[in-house]
Amino acid sequence: MPIEKTVDQPGLGHTVCVTGAAGFIASWLVKRLLERGYTVKGTVRKPDDDKNEHLRSLDGASERLVLLKADLLDPESLRAAFAGCEGVFHTASPVTDDPELMMEPAVMGTKNVINVAADTGIKRVVFTSSIGTVYMNPHRSPDMPVDETCWSDLDYCKNTKNWYCYAKTIAEKEAWAVAREQGIDLVVVNPVLVLGPLLQSTVNASTAHIMKYLTGSAKVYINASQAYVHVKDVAEAHVKVFETPEASGRYICAESTLHRGELCRILAKLFPEYPITNKCKDEVNPPKKGYKFTNQRLKDLGIEFTPVRQCLYETVVSLQEKGLLPIISMD
Repeated sequence: MPIEKTVDQPGLGHTVCVTGAAGFIASWLVKRLLERGYTVKGTVRKPDDDKNEHLRSLDGASERLVLLKADLLDPESLRAAFAGCEGVFHTASPVTDDPELMMEPAVMGTKNVINVAADTGIKRVVFTSSIGTVYMNPHRSPDMPVDETCWSDLDYCKNTKNWYCYAKTIAEKEAWAVAREQGIDLVVVNPVLVLGPLLQSTVNASTAHIMKYLTGSAKVYINASQAYVHVKDVAEAHVKVFETPEASGRYICAESTLHRGELCRILAKLFPEYPITNKCKDEVNPPKKGYKFTNQRLKDLGIEFTPVRQCLYETVVSLQEKGLLPIISMD
């Protein structure tokens, strides 16, 4: 009997692979794909590790999720993971400013993913890049909107020792070059700093960004602005660009930009029980403006972004529920 698909589960009968499936964004992506009926092959370092329990407990996981050991620098392990798949979501990447740990997995790993995808007949690759490949450019005015045509300046990344943005920019440029050579239908999502509820049991790099204010370990905030987006919206963006045949190119995934002072004020208003600082490290200069990122391309695909205030609230509640942040009584 043929599989009956529904509007809610268009993925029934289709198999996709998610690299780095246990990561913060990837876990939500796996959850969303399972909800939409897909069979998901997820690559992880150790399939039997307890750290993957949050994936195995997802609805539909027992029937339609397979966790496989794979290494981005081992094309044969990727070949086994991609076998039988129609699409690949390449989310795996180190998050570090150590160039030795960052460069090879980010750049060579991405090239391997696209080459193996081409060899195994994959139709579309969705690559999780970063806003770090877009905005790092000292020659661009903060008043100019940043869109998908913008690229980070590699010399500037190198001179400021921002190896994460440097490696991600090279990786994304290589991805486009290899995809063109191999005839792969590549679509790229460029998220800003991602917050929201955790599925995994550990604090990830982006959540640690606000944890330091909640715990009081940050006595001051820096004079800087940052763009934020909800993890559910990032996962949905990945699914939307995969399922939309005409989707192409890059998609900036951002909700809004906050100065660090405003971030601390929102957190303090939502959670007054925590020792959140109201002091800026730079008391001399005016507040630094952040870039204005355009998210219109994803809005045109139907993405409705979660307001940043709601995003911050859900992040903190999640940290409390997972026992990563103590619940303090106001009595």
